[in-house]
Amino acid sequence: MNQSEKRQSLIHELLKEAPEFQGLSVPSDSEGQKQLLRGLMNIRPPRKCSREFLEIQDSYLTAETAAKGITDFSELTPLKEALYLWQGDITTLRCDAIVNAANSGMTGCYVPNHRCIDNCIHSFAGVELRLACNELMKRQGHEELTGQSKITPAFNLPCKYVIHTVGPIVHGPLTSRDCELLASCYRSCLDLAAKQGLTSIAFCCISTGEFHFPNETAAEIAVETVENYLKENGYPIKVIFNVFKDEDFIIYKKLLTP
Repeated sequence: MNQSEKRQSLIHELLKEAPEFQGLSVPSDSEGQKQLLRGLMNIRPPRKCSREFLEIQDSYLTAETAAKGITDFSELTPLKEALYLWQGDITTLRCDAIVNAANSGMTGCYVPNHRCIDNCIHSFAGVELRLACNELMKRQGHEELTGQSKITPAFNLPCKYVIHTVGPIVHGPLTSRDCELLASCYRSCLDLAAKQGLTSIAFCCISTGEFHFPNETAAEIAVETVENYLKENGYPIKVIFNVFKDEDFIIYKKLLTP
């Protein structure tokens, strides 16, 4: 099957799982089909699916990511010792682990085609990521606490693992507690990376955007926390600060330039 045939097969199977969408017309254009497929994956509850579905999904998603272009972290140049800055789509970065800014439910964003990083990561990792996260949450027995993290395989992403962390949601003026919890996210992720023996990790801008943490303050906390962690623990890990917007790139470059 080519990509179009794989995409239509996946849509057909997901529609069969959802009786409420029976009769829904499938767009004839590829972009419309991509949006529909992603939306159906986004709303799909965490449950197992057939081996055939996974084989087609994995082949399709791997090809889609390859078409976007994969960046290997080893090609990047550090701005400071062990600290890197990269502007791009974190789902196309090849490194040991990328960090996902998750919500406390930890099973991904269920809003169809939402532009948050949680949605993007789950969409390109595939449906197994939600199932893996759900199994972690069932064993834990409660939602994830703010400032804490969990690690899962990355499935169809070019990285090896995804570390999911719950950042603080800012309501009104920024508080010292918000700042403490954000710093805890970075430490928790690095603790998991060290425990797993990882040698590279890419952080997204945790808690900014949908969670309303001021970008500049968030960047200051991120860089300071990571630098202090590396000094105090002596763990030999390469840290990539991943940004998407130009304004965030400027902020981080200023903080990381000696």
